[in-house]
Amino acid sequence: MNLLLAALIAVEDPTQTHHWLLPETAEIIYGGLASVIVFAGLFKFAGPMVKKSMKARTEKIQKELDGAASARSKSETDATDIRRALGDIEAERKKILAEAETQATAILADGRARLIKEVAELEAKAATDLAAARGRSGEELRGEIGRLSSAATSVAVAASLNDRAQQDLIESFIKSVGASK
Repeated sequence: MNLLLAALIAVEDPTQTHHWLLPETAEIIYGGLASVIVFAGLFKFAGPMVKKSMKARTEKIQKELDGAASARSKSETDATDIRRALGDIEAERKKILAEAETQATAILADGRARLIKEVAELEAKAATDLAAARGRSGEELRGEIGRLSSAATSVAVAASLNDRAQQDLIESFIKSVGASK
């Protein structure tokens, strides 16, 4: 009786299945058909969209790879051009430095020539000024000697002449001046 009661309870209890791992047979059939329909719909409608999106993704990635390759080749070309230009810059720098050295040498030579010329002119002017100063000082010295000698002569003559001789000299001078007119 217990067995019969257990069988009735098992039939009445919907939560109990005939097997612990497998569902009921009707569920397997309906679930399998529904899954096939869903998978067929996905394959028919979503499959082309998935293929299209994968193809677009592949094209996008390929485009990025091609762009990166062309950018790399352009960068390598630019690097080569820069290295070549750097060599040209070095040659240009050497050329400019050589020209600057030549110009500096020419300017120094010209400056030295001008300085030598100016020094020669200054020496000539100094010699002329020195000769003129000697001439002036000689003339001044002669004039001073003449002035001092005439003063000394006047004093010496005045001291050596007496009043009578002095008077005779003055009168003879006046006569000689009057006779020459």
